[in-house]
Amino acid sequence: MARDYAARCPVSPARSTWLAAAAILLIVQGIGAQKVRVEEELEAYPTESVDLRCQFIDGGGRTKLTQVSWIWEPSDGQRDNIAVYHPTYGQSFPNLSFKDRVVFLHNSLENPSIRISNLKMSDAGRYTCEYATYPSGNEQGTTTLIMLAKPKNSAKVVTVQAGTKSVVVAQCEAAEGKPAANIKWLASVGGNHSTSTTNGPDGTVTVRSEYRLVPTPGDNGKEVTCMVDQRTQVQPWVYPVKLSVEYPPSVSIEGYDNNWYVGRSDAMLFCLANANPAPTTITWTAASGSLPDTVQVDGNKLVVKKVDDAVNTTFICEVKNKHGASRHQITTVVVEERRQITPGPSTGAVIGGILGALALIGIIIGSVFFFRKRQEDGEGPPKHKPPPPVKAGGSKEMLNKPSGPPTATETAPLSPGEVYYEPTGSEPVTNLDDETTGALNGGAPPVPDATVKYDNINELKDHATDSLHGNDLDSSNHEAPVANISRGESFVSPAMYV
Repeated sequence: MARDYAARCPVSPARSTWLAAAAILLIVQGIGAQKVRVEEELEAYPTESVDLRCQFIDGGGRTKLTQVSWIWEPSDGQRDNIAVYHPTYGQSFPNLSFKDRVVFLHNSLENPSIRISNLKMSDAGRYTCEYATYPSGNEQGTTTLIMLAKPKNSAKVVTVQAGTKSVVVAQCEAAEGKPAANIKWLASVGGNHSTSTTNGPDGTVTVRSEYRLVPTPGDNGKEVTCMVDQRTQVQPWVYPVKLSVEYPPSVSIEGYDNNWYVGRSDAMLFCLANANPAPTTITWTAASGSLPDTVQVDGNKLVVKKVDDAVNTTFICEVKNKHGASRHQITTVVVEERRQITPGPSTGAVIGGILGALALIGIIIGSVFFFRKRQEDGEGPPKHKPPPPVKAGGSKEMLNKPSGPPTATETAPLSPGEVYYEPTGSEPVTNLDDETTGALNGGAPPVPDATVKYDNINELKDHATDSLHGNDLDSSNHEAPVANISRGESFVSPAMYV
């Protein structure tokens, strides 16, 4: 399609010649733009020096150089020549602000590099090396000079008084820097900061930052750290600041041990104060009036040389600084005649535990012994048996003795349900008492054995009744038979029911 278009619309010879000339001109301009070699950008600092290099490159050697000039164009000003070199007329420095600060490094048109000394921040701008040539005209190259300024960093504390409002407690500043610095705070206390900037006439920037908080006595002495970061610094600048918060004194008295006995020597009290700034005065007084004669004061220390009744009082310590005063007092409760010796709490607890354990063991042993004793007395046989009946002298003694109901004597403690019987009267003795002549007691009813154990009274009654029925007595006759005692018969007292 392109060939068809070319065949239909052929290019005229004149038009082809014009296009070729335009291409050659562009190539020449490109080559011309590269003839002046300079550095695109340079950085420098105030009071230092900088070299601005310039060199003319002519490949064919057909360009004639006539003059070279350095032109300064500030950021906000007009262009002005600061240095000129002519092979015939020599060097010239028309701008007075650069006079004696600018020199040519080489006395040559091909290398007209210059040096600017004692740089100022206002020297920043565009510097153009421009050649006047023949036949092509002027050729030039431009270098941008960037002036940098290291900031002057500082930080300080602001002394404040403890209160309830947020105030500035520290300041940090990065002054006259270019470009502007960045300020940060590192702090362990609660607070915030604000930052402001100020532009200088020479293009520098001053950055200020303030740290604020509501100060308390506990904030005194704590640290906040200012950190400045800026392009000209290899690493951030770090500076810690200790806060200074002032407050009135808080007072306490220490040293009293509740053991001031009569005769004790060198008893001491100490007045301790927490204040910022430091206390200006410390005063000891007594509630009873003047201090006792045995008391000596040495700054914040009160010494009782010898304890007596006069020091049984209230001691007062008062401390002052520029923000106020505070006091504290302590009373010696009792002044005793002798030293109190009180066992320590740990010794008392051990002794009490031992005594309690011994008491408990004693109670357990006593209880076991008591119950075993009760068990032995209730279930086992009696330990004391009654003695056997004692025989009397004979039947005559029995007959002459007034008759009466027999009595029983308890010879051993009676257990529940057990009855022991013992006749108190003496049995009459006859010749019939011999066991070989017949039944004992002349055939009378048998007498209950006093050594027999009966479980209860009813059993004893039943035994006695059975004995009576064993004789040929009329059971309907409830009266006791009259004893007709004669020689050769025995007498037995009726059974007594207990």
